[in-house]
Amino acid sequence: MQPPDRRAADGGPESEFTRFVTARWRALTHTAYLLTGDFHEAEDLVQTTLAKVYPHWQRLEPERAEHYVRRALVNTNRSRHRRRRITHLLLPSLPDTGPVHDDGAGVGHMDVYDTLARELADLPERQRAVVVLRYCEDLSVEEVADVLGCSVGTVKSQASRALAKLRTRSTLARTRLPSRPAEAR
Repeated sequence: MQPPDRRAADGGPESEFTRFVTARWRALTHTAYLLTGDFHEAEDLVQTTLAKVYPHWQRLEPERAEHYVRRALVNTNRSRHRRRRITHLLLPSLPDTGPVHDDGAGVGHMDVYDTLARELADLPERQRAVVVLRYCEDLSVEEVADVLGCSVGTVKSQASRALAKLRTRSTLARTRLPSRPAEAR
């Protein structure tokens, strides 16, 4: 916690929150995109998560803020996924929710990430979260377990099942993913 005089000088918690969001927006949106498979849903997910986190920001320790926001992002996605599933169960006919297929004119490596997002979308929600956090965000097994609130063994088994399922897909097997830009990490 900063002394009151320093907090007043640099703008306080609102300023700290703004700096955090500015610095981490791209990385959070990237993670959300891989969790949701849709860019617009990813932005909505990040905005919803940050709106939920903001009232608690003043109580967060700066070194734990990233972890807290990442955990909130995954939990908000779980809630979104549950609500969407219930809506699908209640509707007599399902709306068209299939991914828009790329015509090959992707910008940079977005077509590769679109392929990855489509493949991840076919995984169960928890397996998708494990794969995104473990392999796309480069978190350790212990960190993933902490973010998801489960055991290390659960992370390992979910990762194993998810990777086995992804390996059977010819699209990803032939695709080499570019590394993420440093500012997105």
